[in-house]
Amino acid sequence: MKIWIVGLPNVGKSTLFNALTKSYSAPAENFPFCTIDPNVWIVQVKDTRVDKLAEISQSKKKVYAHIEFVDIAWLVKWASKGEWLGNKFLSHIREVDAIVQVLRYFQDTDVVHVEWTIDPLRDVEIINTELIMADLEQIDRHLPAIAKRWQVAWNKDDHKLAEILGKIQQVLQQWKIAHSLKEYLSDEELKLIKPYNFLTMKPFIYAINVSQEDLASAHHIADDFMIKLQSPVSIVSAKLESEMMDMSNDEKQEFITELLSIDKVTHIPTLDDLISITFNKVWLMYYFTTWEKETKAWTIPLNSTAPQAAWAIHTDFERWFIKADVVKYSDLLSVWSRSKARDWWLLKMQWKDYIVQDWDVMIFKFNV
Repeated sequence: MKIWIVGLPNVGKSTLFNALTKSYSAPAENFPFCTIDPNVWIVQVKDTRVDKLAEISQSKKKVYAHIEFVDIAWLVKWASKGEWLGNKFLSHIREVDAIVQVLRYFQDTDVVHVEWTIDPLRDVEIINTELIMADLEQIDRHLPAIAKRWQVAWNKDDHKLAEILGKIQQVLQQWKIAHSLKEYLSDEELKLIKPYNFLTMKPFIYAINVSQEDLASAHHIADDFMIKLQSPVSIVSAKLESEMMDMSNDEKQEFITELLSIDKVTHIPTLDDLISITFNKVWLMYYFTTWEKETKAWTIPLNSTAPQAAWAIHTDFERWFIKADVVKYSDLLSVWSRSKARDWWLLKMQWKDYIVQDWDVMIFKFNV
């Protein structure tokens, strides 16, 4: 899964990227237009379920799910028209699975916002306007030729494509992102427009960057912005995460526990929350395989069948699939042994029509 992080200058985007990747590969100085070339990093989704399964199986190796995060350059007004080379960077984000927009909520007089005031909803409008204009420009460039080609050759696909592009164009001309249209398109229609990689057809996740002082109100802030944006929202504190970046897991847990007592809150939003929301938004999940050699999380689309899940391990395994032995993670954890899970009828044999569930632990049987 590839996720691009976008935002206006000085909203904490590069600081968040550094915390996500636990590196200092993205500069985060206090002046606009800092990031020029995209920074790319593959992040392990540190899942405690992998750790527990590895402990049960006494695995020699653990392999977590991965997300590729990309920190692109800032976006500003008129980026779609090439302002400060913005159009160049818009082209970088077309072949991604989702877009995380970082919105500044924190107040800091030492860090100047490019628009001079703090207004997350205004920032959303600026960013989305640039993405909409970029998509409109692409439609304006291709639609006349497609329509003309259809009139000459009467090709059914060209006619359908022109019709779909026209619908997307109408939505964009109302200054709305086109993602809301996606659920009304068939798989065939989505396949036709896939080569265009429209920016506004991608899932959006909004990361509200708050200060440590805002954490006590994190839940209310998230609810408020979910209503206003009608999209998934994750509360993050990029500065706090960067301070915890070099801590061990035990030190980090101790630090968070101390914050909970000081700020009198029940939950500190972390980057794990952002990663989890991102997985859900792009309709991905993962199942597990575990044995002495290795415990691994495998990323697959939601509602995948058992043979489709096997394809994630090897493309030929879908064709050779016979059956799968499946045990729920919670069931395996309760007995702490695969053999006991089998003895207690917790491990079940599943066939080709089985829909894999999140947290399934699986063993596949093949006819090679």
